[in-house]
Amino acid sequence: MVAMTAEPEIVERAAQPWVAIAGTVTMTTMLDIIDRLPEVFAFLRARGIAPAGAPVFKYDHVDMAGRMDMQVGVPTPGPAEGEGDVRPGVLPAGRYLTVTHVGHPDTLVDATRDLLAWADEHGLEFDRKGDDWASRLEIYESDPAEQPDMSKWETALAFKLKD
Repeated sequence: MVAMTAEPEIVERAAQPWVAIAGTVTMTTMLDIIDRLPEVFAFLRARGIAPAGAPVFKYDHVDMAGRMDMQVGVPTPGPAEGEGDVRPGVLPAGRYLTVTHVGHPDTLVDATRDLLAWADEHGLEFDRKGDDWASRLEIYESDPAEQPDMSKWETALAFKLKD
């Protein structure tokens, strides 16, 4: 396993309110939704709501060769109203398998593959039905304004485990 920069752990995550924009993309069109993240920050700024955490990409349906339903958003301190394409929601509570990856976002595919393999080797089952995931998260913990070198970015992968 070369992509993971730390040993995975199982953590309990509380439910987390957030606001996000959803979209259906493919591996080659992911930027269509990722590039909309600034709209979420603008939405929060316009309402005087401070983010309660780092930006999150939530993958709801993952078919690496086909369709991917995903959301890009930001945790909020409490429930928020939505408007237009920015919708309120809640990141589900539960047990998550997590690992922090240090590296360019392009290397997250390998880190994810390694995390999935690690879970399989350890007999862990994710909360999913086929390609549909209850909660599969990438949490972008590095602020590009503070760390412009993308090869040093820290991204937490957090995949909800079956109860």
